[in-house]
Amino acid sequence: MSGKTEVDVTATVLDSITEGVFTVDRNFRITFFNRAAETITGIPRERALGQPCTDIFRANICEGECALRESMESGCSVVGRPVKILDAHGNRKPISISTAVLKDQDGNVVGGVESFRDLTKIEQLRKQIERDYCCEDIVSCNDRMRQLFDILPAIAQTSSTVLIEGETGTGKELFARAIHSLSPRSKKPFIAVNCGAIPDTLLDSELFGYKAGAFTDAKRDKPGRVAAAEGGTLFLDEIGDVSAALQIRLLRFLQERVYEPLGATQSARADVRLITATNKILRELVKANQFRDDLYYRVNVVSLQVPPLRERMEDLPLLIEHFVKRFNLLQDKEVAGASDDVLACLMSYHFPGNVRELENIIERAFVLCRSGQIELRHLSGFPACATGSRTPALAGFHQFEAAFLMSALRRNNWNRLETARQLGIHKTTLFRKIRSLGLNIPRRVGQ
Repeated sequence: MSGKTEVDVTATVLDSITEGVFTVDRNFRITFFNRAAETITGIPRERALGQPCTDIFRANICEGECALRESMESGCSVVGRPVKILDAHGNRKPISISTAVLKDQDGNVVGGVESFRDLTKIEQLRKQIERDYCCEDIVSCNDRMRQLFDILPAIAQTSSTVLIEGETGTGKELFARAIHSLSPRSKKPFIAVNCGAIPDTLLDSELFGYKAGAFTDAKRDKPGRVAAAEGGTLFLDEIGDVSAALQIRLLRFLQERVYEPLGATQSARADVRLITATNKILRELVKANQFRDDLYYRVNVVSLQVPPLRERMEDLPLLIEHFVKRFNLLQDKEVAGASDDVLACLMSYHFPGNVRELENIIERAFVLCRSGQIELRHLSGFPACATGSRTPALAGFHQFEAAFLMSALRRNNWNRLETARQLGIHKTTLFRKIRSLGLNIPRRVGQ
């Protein structure tokens, strides 16, 4: 040991750790490359030394938002930023990087250092979560949503009419599509009609069609949406907006599964399953004589209540990941996710537009964010974050707490002991919180 220099000792120590470490000079050429860096990248040290780091890592942030450059220009460290690199075999590999500035004894910047760890196992866990916490295209770990997931297959196997109630943007059509996809009718059409978007004078012919000569300019027969859905599923969204006259026509169709196209002299029979949805409370409309009670009983054979996003804020990290993955595919980008500041800001928001509004927020952020993480500056068009206003508007503190704990557990690969240590609380306190909040924690990879 006496014959080794301080530099040799440092290199030996860095070669013994599991995180990759490399250093660069002021021209971003690699001056040190430890053994873990060789293992993670698949590139030998001899090939890496002296090369520009962009040629070795080919990361998704190298061109636009290089973390090393950011640290060397600002003097501030970057900690735990997720990125993706190309290894020696051309495979895209997820890693988490931290960077800092290297200075000489006089305080002059001479280069930078970057450490990184392989996130492949965490990616495997994310795929497991998608299997555990997804039902068709619906993503949730919320207890009420999971109860809906559990009964969807049984509902799908019947031909009963379903009423889906929930606020605008909660994903009612996704539930309707999930029921159709899980049903024996899945190979047949799924036809969706927004009753609130079509004028009432046209909705009748839109649904049931018309015969040639039924009215001026009706030069040929036109099948309606009911005929188009033959053998499959007809989804009537916003059924609470249907007029009293059309409610009578729908009632007969539901009772007998027969209808008459406009101008027809004979009835037609349809083999169609009906799923309806509304953002209104139909019971209240019945009491106010705005919706027929006999039609209400027909459409309300099976009822699903979809909770608003503010009542399942623990889903926020999962939903953000879901939308980031979708927009990465659609826009051919490699955005890694949302920063903790963005997550904290979004968790304090009321979301009157529910999941649809969250999707729009993430899509808007993708316009400004080319790679790396979505930061607060990418939400410039979102008043709740742009103005710095973060007044919590959740239905209860326990929902914020649930979302916070789910995020912390996820960051620690769902390791409860590590999460408790990071949060500075005793493990029994964390276990008690998980039970009291009813959180569904997935098994860790390899367990």
